[in-house]
Amino acid sequence: MKPEDRARQDIDRQLAECGWLVQDHRSMNIGAGLGVAVREFPLEKGFADYLLYVDGKAIGVIEAKPAGHTLTGVEEQSALYTRSLPDGILLHGLPLPFAYESTGIETRFTSRLDPDPRSRGTFAFHRPEELLRVVSLDGQLRQNLRNLPPLKTERLWPVQVEAIRNLERSLAENRPRALIQMATGSGKTFCACTFSYRLIKFAKAKRILFLVDRNNLGRQALNEFQQYHSPYSQYTFTEEYPVQRLRKNVIDPASKVCITTIQRLYSILKGEEEWPEENEEDSMFEAEAPLHVEPMPVVYNPNVPIETFDFIVVDECHRSIYNVWRQVLDYFDAFIIGLTATPTNQTIGFFHGNVVQDYSHEKAVADGINVGYNVYRIETEITKEGATLKKEPGLLIPRRDKRTRQMRLAELDDDLTYTGSQLDRDVTNPSQLRLVIQTFRDRLYSEIFPGRTEVPKTLVFAKNDNHAEDIVKVFREEFARGNDFCQKITSKTTGKKPEDLLNEFRNSFNPRVAVTVDMIATGTDVKPLECLLFMRNIASASYFEQMKGRGTRVISSDDLRQVTPDTVHKTHFVIVDAVGVCENDKTASKPLDRKPSVPLQKLLQMVGEGRVSAELVSTVAARLARLHRETTDDQRAEIAAAAKGKSLAEMTSDLLTSLDPDASVERAVQKFRIPEGEEPTDQQLQEVERESMAEALSPLYDAGLRDKILTIKASLEQIYDEITQDRIRKVGFDSQAKDKAESLLKNFRTFIEDNKDEIEAIQILYSKPYRAGLRYGQVKELAEALKRPPLSIREPVLQLWRAYEAVEPTKVKGTASSLVDLVSIVRHAIYPDEPLVPVRSTVEERYQEWLIEQEAAGVNFTPEQQQWLDAIKDHIANSLTIEQDQLEYAPFTQLGGLGKAYRLFGDRLPTLLGELNGRLAA
Repeated sequence: MKPEDRARQDIDRQLAECGWLVQDHRSMNIGAGLGVAVREFPLEKGFADYLLYVDGKAIGVIEAKPAGHTLTGVEEQSALYTRSLPDGILLHGLPLPFAYESTGIETRFTSRLDPDPRSRGTFAFHRPEELLRVVSLDGQLRQNLRNLPPLKTERLWPVQVEAIRNLERSLAENRPRALIQMATGSGKTFCACTFSYRLIKFAKAKRILFLVDRNNLGRQALNEFQQYHSPYSQYTFTEEYPVQRLRKNVIDPASKVCITTIQRLYSILKGEEEWPEENEEDSMFEAEAPLHVEPMPVVYNPNVPIETFDFIVVDECHRSIYNVWRQVLDYFDAFIIGLTATPTNQTIGFFHGNVVQDYSHEKAVADGINVGYNVYRIETEITKEGATLKKEPGLLIPRRDKRTRQMRLAELDDDLTYTGSQLDRDVTNPSQLRLVIQTFRDRLYSEIFPGRTEVPKTLVFAKNDNHAEDIVKVFREEFARGNDFCQKITSKTTGKKPEDLLNEFRNSFNPRVAVTVDMIATGTDVKPLECLLFMRNIASASYFEQMKGRGTRVISSDDLRQVTPDTVHKTHFVIVDAVGVCENDKTASKPLDRKPSVPLQKLLQMVGEGRVSAELVSTVAARLARLHRETTDDQRAEIAAAAKGKSLAEMTSDLLTSLDPDASVERAVQKFRIPEGEEPTDQQLQEVERESMAEALSPLYDAGLRDKILTIKASLEQIYDEITQDRIRKVGFDSQAKDKAESLLKNFRTFIEDNKDEIEAIQILYSKPYRAGLRYGQVKELAEALKRPPLSIREPVLQLWRAYEAVEPTKVKGTASSLVDLVSIVRHAIYPDEPLVPVRSTVEERYQEWLIEQEAAGVNFTPEQQQWLDAIKDHIANSLTIEQDQLEYAPFTQLGGLGKAYRLFGDRLPTLLGELNGRLAA
């Protein structure tokens, strides 16, 4: 068959799949259906390969070319045909509004209704109904994108305003892909709700697809849309437009926004009726192995035509969405908008380098949208170097079944040397785990969070579910707390749904500590979180940034105190690094390799989905060979029974044979009957290799066999090293954070010395007694001076206090809570031997001493007088002094005001106020 004929055959098939009736010119019947494609239609000059009719009127042309022919050079020919129709033909406009160029493999489409018509690639042809809808519109989508009304900015941060405006400018320029890079916590999802609303309301978008990494984030996205209030109406987003989170494989035709994962979307395109929700619970950042390098095969589905969505929003999805899943995105004739905090080079490349917003974590911290972080390192000998268990006659070593956690005792077969990377996977050392948590406990209130009395909200990243279980147990024991104090939140949590536990962690006092593997590693909003404890290493830079992002979110002081009453502000968060995760080199993405870190469960799942590649076959073969060595005869017999008599060794052999190039040549010669002396072509070799690999994998298509293999693999034992005791190698804040804090404090002390005769507050604090005559306004003036160059400290109290916590943790005796704590900071800078104590604590201590002295002198206060004295004390703690006329304002007005104070204390009131001013603030 000639290439031209092959192309037309493919085009005929695609047109039929897309709802067109394909007819010859000689026997055409444009009334036979809504859409008719007429072959070889004669024009005033030449012939149109296909003339398209919709509802009895000509609407477009298709110019066919053989496979491999470039198409943009054919556009002028197509354009000529749209203007060259014979007189008398009913038309949807002249020139005809639509033109396609196609080889049957590649197709390009131009709508001449667009401003500045520009061709674009499409997976297939549009259905007749879609072309009729488009030609009937009052305004075209791309024209509407040029005429969007000004953005209402009242409820948006400046970064969100900039991102939306830049995106809308990109869309108006008809750029098909755009990437918004915004730091975690800077409002990406609210930003997406805002531009999605504007695209639907003003650009008249038909439908928007909102892709998320996993189910939990889909629920969060739906909640964000439900809570979004339109600035243009009195309604929420979902009251005005239907938003559907897909839980079944059916797209509601009335929906304006569809929220789903790429896995479910692919399942829908394949025509599957069901896709279990549990398949969407795992994050692709954590679970997917990058072994399958071939794109996911996609074919046209008439129930989900290419025009289903006008826009696709990809919210912080794994990089593989732009790799093996890429054809799923390319299937739709839609603009693609990416949202990410951590773009890789591959991601930026997919979006053609069109980064419309670049807002880093550092910028977000500077703008007060994120908080920064410090790194506190806990390094033990076993974590760093591993250990060796010596075989000794009669010495029984505990072994734990990974699946059931049942323990048994047995001698070692030989000396066992294990590395730090094997901890909590092949070997568990309770001493190492306990030492890390004990060190965290002992340093928590003195160094990590000085002055705190309660454990800050802490998220612990574990290696696997068994590791998480061990961590929970040790945390509860070492902190002497109950079940509510520390909870595991993983996909294997039962009793409560993970999202319910997550809500408790976010909104309630308990749990104080949450231990997870990956359930809340990416995209989950827990604003009160102040501490991340890494008990596992991460190789991917992108994933690590996502995990760090859990701690960056800002929270109001009132909301923070609701769950953590012993603090006032979230000024930063702390990464407690127990594995060197902050020190190890990171790859920009997970490496393509055959290491055992890729879960066997995921490998078998890929096989069950029908994926075939040399990398996958090789890795499965290696994993089955290892399993053969690790299992007992009885376990191998169980697997063989499930495999209809085929043993692990035989399956491994078949897999490796399918990769043998000599065997592939022999099979190709037989299959294609290649004469002696000739070699099979590359295409023939690829065909037989793929068939051979698929045949070798076919026993594993049986879900029962896969489950049996996984069950036996899970039951293999883990050595429990109770003998080797661990020791601390290094503990403390990382040097970079300390250096930065020391530099800030050095510059601050220089500033104090240079301005002791210029700034009143400093001048008074250099004098004795301390703070004598110091007023709130003078402290405020000092704070404003610190904000200006040369120091430019944006939040003087919080930043300087944090710096002292990092540099002198043993001297910091509490947490700063108000502007007047700047007095304590300056005094400590002048007299460094004195501890750094919040003003409120000092005032409280002196107040209690004063009350004891009054009682010893025979002065007793009534309960109502005591209430007034407490209020006066609180005012001094916040403002340094109190004047008589201030008793006319809140909170004293609620107690009766100045008149009531005179009735309670009489003429002694002025003397009393003066005494308290001098005693508490002196």
